[in-house]
Amino acid sequence: MTAARGRSLRSWTAAVFAVYFASGLATSAWLTRIPSIADSLGLGPAALGALLLTQTVAAFASVSASGVIVLHLGAKRTLALFSTMVAVGLMVLGAGVTFLQSLPVTVVGLLLFGLGSATWNVAANVEGTALERGLGRSIMPMMHGFFSIGTVLGAGVGSVAAATGVPVVWHVSGMAVVVFALVWSSLPYLQGAQREALLRRQDLQPITSQLTIITGTLPVVSRDDDGVARTPGDGPDSSGSRSGAAKDGETPLSMRAAWRDPRTVLVGIFVLGMALTEGAANDWVALALTDGYGAAESLGAMGYGIFVAAMTTGRMSGTWLIDRFGRIFVLRIACSMALAGLAVFAFSPSLTVGLISLFLWGLGASLGFPVGMSAAADDPVKAAANVSVVSTIGYGAFLGGPPLLGLLGEAVGVRNALAFVMLFVVLSFLLIPWLRPLEAEREGPSGRGGTPSR
Repeated sequence: MTAARGRSLRSWTAAVFAVYFASGLATSAWLTRIPSIADSLGLGPAALGALLLTQTVAAFASVSASGVIVLHLGAKRTLALFSTMVAVGLMVLGAGVTFLQSLPVTVVGLLLFGLGSATWNVAANVEGTALERGLGRSIMPMMHGFFSIGTVLGAGVGSVAAATGVPVVWHVSGMAVVVFALVWSSLPYLQGAQREALLRRQDLQPITSQLTIITGTLPVVSRDDDGVARTPGDGPDSSGSRSGAAKDGETPLSMRAAWRDPRTVLVGIFVLGMALTEGAANDWVALALTDGYGAAESLGAMGYGIFVAAMTTGRMSGTWLIDRFGRIFVLRIACSMALAGLAVFAFSPSLTVGLISLFLWGLGASLGFPVGMSAAADDPVKAAANVSVVSTIGYGAFLGGPPLLGLLGEAVGVRNALAFVMLFVVLSFLLIPWLRPLEAEREGPSGRGGTPSR
């Protein structure tokens, strides 16, 4: 590798890390101020749950269209457009909460945030996948680690802002400016589009052909030199020009078959339980600390920071742990930790113990969603369809979780309502055997496949 190429790759890597870091900052900017948002708008738990649902619905709609958007705009232009949308959404949200105390304006801000953040994340994953190909090695866990670092730092800023009485509008608007500056200063160093063009000239499979796997939603349509539109699984030569393509008679993108596959559906239910475990903390921990434990808003933001710090720790160490001890063993320990942390947080009379339990909860919840996605993609021939099914089922937690927990919180209190999530953690624990690696199952106990027993 020449010195110039090495510098170029380092700059590209730093730019991608910055994009992920900025996404974490943006996410934590408003989540840490949920107690202030609820107080300013006069929202109880049920109404707050409905408000949170607006962001989730917008994100779900956005991610469903993200494949087409990234395909037509490219990752760089998509990041430019949708990070701007996120920044504007944060400012509108802040104005609605502080200046206008208007629920409709706040809803508009959350809709803009949801629409922008979901497609931003998909575009970042596309650019990150291109970077991995350029580097010739996997660094995706580190990329998502930088997102988590952003959430931790953002939670710290939110805690200070809440403790010092900084109005929501100035806090989230300041973070919006930082996020906008980080992303736009990184754009000139992103090289995914150039690399993809080079791959097309070399007749190799470009990154955008993997958008079905990255988004889990839409098939990608490209055009051959003769102008004929084809999906990645089509073409006269199925053996040499397509990476991971199906052989004759196989149907790798058969959604009907994926929905009928028991393992895929059960992996999806596992992901749903763990996604609810993670999402419940993101949405409700700060309010549970202020309303349930009677803590100050700054401690509510700190509690969220503890949880995301634990998530960061778990995800940064998860790859090594799974390689060392096996997927099944690690997931059983993780689910047990999540269940224990959640139970202590819901029922402990001590605020100090409750804060400590958040770290245990975060560690346990950290690996469920990403490992579930990996399990869905165990069979490379069926990966796109299986990941799509698992993603769709998992998103049910983000769609149904906020209003359900809000209604329960209205009746029994937010902290007690979180105990309901324990049922889903138990369900996910019982489904862990279905996440055994398929390759290890095929090899049996005599091969490399001691892994399933772990």
